[in-house]
Amino acid sequence: METYKIKNIAGHLSKGFLANPLTPILAFAILLLGYISLEIMPREEDPQIAVSGGSIIVAIPGATPQEINNVIIKPLERRIREIKGVDNIYGTAMNNFGMVNVQYLIGEDRESSNLKLYDKVMQNMDKLPEGTMPPLVKPFDIDIDIPILTVAFYKNRKDDLDNIKLYKKIRELQQDINALDNVSKTILKGVKRPQFNVLVDLQKLSAYHISLGQVAKSIKSIASNSPEIDTSTSTGTITIFGIKNAIDDVDDLQDLIIAQYYGSPIYLKNIAKVEYNYDIQNFQSVLLTYKEKNASNFIDAGDQITLTVSKLKGTNAVLIAEAAIKELQKNRDALHEQGVGYIVTRNYGERANEAVNELVHHLIITILIIAFILIPFLGWRESLVVTIAVPMILAATLFIALMTDQTINRITLFAFLLSLGLIVDDAIIVIENIHRRMHLPESKGLKFSEIIIQATDEIGPSTNIATIAIMLTMIPMAFVGGMMGQFMKPIPLNVPVALAISLFVAYVFAPYLARKLIKYEEEKP
Repeated sequence: METYKIKNIAGHLSKGFLANPLTPILAFAILLLGYISLEIMPREEDPQIAVSGGSIIVAIPGATPQEINNVIIKPLERRIREIKGVDNIYGTAMNNFGMVNVQYLIGEDRESSNLKLYDKVMQNMDKLPEGTMPPLVKPFDIDIDIPILTVAFYKNRKDDLDNIKLYKKIRELQQDINALDNVSKTILKGVKRPQFNVLVDLQKLSAYHISLGQVAKSIKSIASNSPEIDTSTSTGTITIFGIKNAIDDVDDLQDLIIAQYYGSPIYLKNIAKVEYNYDIQNFQSVLLTYKEKNASNFIDAGDQITLTVSKLKGTNAVLIAEAAIKELQKNRDALHEQGVGYIVTRNYGERANEAVNELVHHLIITILIIAFILIPFLGWRESLVVTIAVPMILAATLFIALMTDQTINRITLFAFLLSLGLIVDDAIIVIENIHRRMHLPESKGLKFSEIIIQATDEIGPSTNIATIAIMLTMIPMAFVGGMMGQFMKPIPLNVPVALAISLFVAYVFAPYLARKLIKYEEEKP
């Protein structure tokens, strides 16, 4: 009988791994790497979208909105349009200052965009009109602004704890959480910050012929350090005099001399009530109502302070949220003794973990469904070969996703579910052709290994073309712009990779498993 000549890469791969003792080791290694990748890959509920932009704030004291628009807003808009990647520009002119908001195209690198915006402003500093204050360039940090964890703090003993003490205790805890690994920022919302409140009696102010400007100027004069330098000394040394901040308590403010009235000093306490309290000008507050476990009635906790925790891009939301909650639990007893309670109102990490575990569970169910569907058509042994091939394809795809700095989220796992119906095709084609060649008359007298190699090599060209055609239908999705393109990017990144790996698995491991699992009685010469 004429020796069969292999014509395609499928046949060469099949022949090279069919009887190789390293094949099962390679299969085990792929499955192990996939499992490790699933466990250590950063988890988040949705992909973190990169949005870049910034605000430019320019002040001209005394300028009208029309003047601001003509000399600041319009020239800035023209200059910023010179930057590549700018999507939208929004200018706002107000009394004394103007603001220009710049939004870059979705997907532009944030650090590079911020640098280009700052450079463009600095390059045109000489074109600003006289009297203009230095511009403030403030970049957007939208990609790290979305919190993964929010915690509501409240006073569980309202009589024992005032707003200032509550703020200080939570502030200390905020510092500890902000120091955790991969925490980008923490923000306190609804806080009542401590300050000195000066409640001026306007009738007394009018009686002494004193203006509010005089009061404000007098307070400001003692509210900051004022160093003076004297270099004319006999020793040739430099002497620096520092005036200590004079406001240490309420008495310092009460005894502040505001003006003279008929030769007598007018103190601040003569015209105003001075107290150390929270920022009473802040009218923003959020009320908290909660219900204990197994309780029927709701508890009104009053005002709350919300702590938000955000993460760095590409990091594991599950681990960061768990670390922050662990820090809270470590301080739970101490907070309770001090009259502070807290409730976790949002745990993005827990939701991300549940979403990933749920989709992994669905992947396992889908693989089992595929196995049961194939049994009536191919037989249980052939079906087992295909069923084993699917986890290997997904494992290798997960490992490549880990190596390319991807996160595992709902869209990534949706890409796996989408590709699941496609990646089984190559292994099914190989097994079906092996099964067909086993029963052909020309296969009589051939060894089972030869039949497997010939069957794999025979379907190589058509399988390659069919798989590559499907891969090409997914790749254009990677070039979709805007927010939707960023959100759906895991699909074009993972589906073509899974299809390419399915070819490798079909040509390497499907023939090996067929040789081990499928029974074939070779004719004795």
